Amino acid sequence: MSARAKRRGLLGWLAALDDGQLIRAAFFGLLAATAAILYVDFGELSLSDTTAPAAASDMVPILPPYDPDATTPPAGPAITTDPAILSQPMSVALGPGGVLELTGTITPGTFARVAAEVEARGEYVRRVMLNSPGGAVEDAIKIGALIEVKGFETEVPQGGLCASSCPLVLAGGKERIASRASAIGLHQIYAVGSAADALPSARAAIGIAMADAQKTTAVITRYLQTTNVDPSLWLIALETPPDRLHYLSEKELQLYRLISKFSD
Repeated sequence: MSARAKRRGLLGWLAALDDGQLIRAAFFGLLAATAAILYVDFGELSLSDTTAPAAASDMVPILPPYDPDATTPPAGPAITTDPAILSQPMSVALGPGGVLELTGTITPGTFARVAAEVEARGEYVRRVMLNSPGGAVEDAIKIGALIEVKGFETEVPQGGLCASSCPLVLAGGKERIASRASAIGLHQIYAVGSAADALPSARAAIGIAMADAQKTTAVITRYLQTTNVDPSLWLIALETPPDRLHYLSEKELQLYRLISKFSD
């Protein structure tokens, strides 16, 4: 078969796929690429007789603006919040007008603190204001799901940040609001481990990494479907290296239904 015939066959196959199949194909393609990279990296480690990297444990968000290729001034919306505040564990504070302010990094256990505040004073909460570089994905999804059940609005203020896993919290809002100057960004989920988490072999590390990637992708996809956010939004995260951010444009925020209205 000629190269031209092969290309025509591939194009015909792609044209026959529906949107859901295209999304799944893209996910599996990205996961396959991840597997290949992991295989090469861990193969080299094995040959050098080096202990395999630790299993995933604590999520460490990148504080933007951070892009190794960016020029000065950094690309992306202006963020007015002090990075020192964003790097601290998330604070949970009920402010005037029924606004529950969540500011800082989402750490393991953040959901429990948010849930306790909602249990104690949830009848006063109308909107959840987000200003966070992200963090623990499981806690972010749980917080977003709680917001959805309670029917709260979510908002990212002008000059505020909602990045990494934070958009999963934003997605839970009955109304999802942002300024056109809000910084809302995505990148690949990643984690660092400790020496106590060290795995016995590179092969085990590859298996665990692939299993975790697939499980996390499935959980996030199902969650976004329940919030009526287009799950293909997460393809942007999968395509963006963990050491930089893809800031979502106004068009993208509307296209993927992450924002239902703008405050300005």
